[in-house]
Amino acid sequence: MTADGPAGLRIKKECGVNTTAFPCSTLLACTWDPDVTFAVGEAGAKEVKENNIAAWLTPAVNIHRSPLCGRNFEYYSEDPFLAGTMAAGMVKGIQSQHIAPSVKHFAINNKETNRKNSDSRLSERAAREIYLKVFEIIVKTSKPWYIMSSYNIINGHRASENHDLLTGILRDEWGFDGMVSTDWWTRGEHYKEVKAGNDLKMATGYPERVLEAVEAGVLTREEMEICVKRILGVILRLD
Repeated sequence: MTADGPAGLRIKKECGVNTTAFPCSTLLACTWDPDVTFAVGEAGAKEVKENNIAAWLTPAVNIHRSPLCGRNFEYYSEDPFLAGTMAAGMVKGIQSQHIAPSVKHFAINNKETNRKNSDSRLSERAAREIYLKVFEIIVKTSKPWYIMSSYNIINGHRASENHDLLTGILRDEWGFDGMVSTDWWTRGEHYKEVKAGNDLKMATGYPERVLEAVEAGVLTREEMEICVKRILGVILRLD
């Protein structure tokens, strides 16, 4: 079971469960103290566990590129070092309670308007020095179990279908050994996501399309088994 979100565990009011509203990520970043985010992550994860939830869909770490972004309050900073360092503290705090954090949205998702179809066009240098750097810091310093890919297109290729991003950079370069899931109801093609290293499609998959791809020789059983192994690996780390 998974639940949002970066401002505290989100449960529908109809459930009759009150949860803590923590300070937003931008305010937490103003402390310049990853011990603070560790404490918030630890406390929040305990609350997540109390409600029989296994994965907390936080932290959100996209860059403050524009003050008009509709979810800036969920993100930490315009600076990747500050955002990465603070979010790494959050990840460590959450995982200390054997709850899976979901570091999101990977990557270069810095707007809300039309984000399922927007194409983020940028140079490799800008990507690596600004937009990917925050994720690199988190992966290398806190070893997260779970990363969520983003809705958007990057230089003409959907993030959730991007092998260079999800396998080449994230796993081969940075050493990430956890699970990648899509954001909810992404418009990416399911079998292309599997092939790229996006292990889990949320919240609705298309198994018939995956099977067709296997039968056509476009996707292999071995590629599917790699994804399954990563999903099971995260499950085994949970309480």
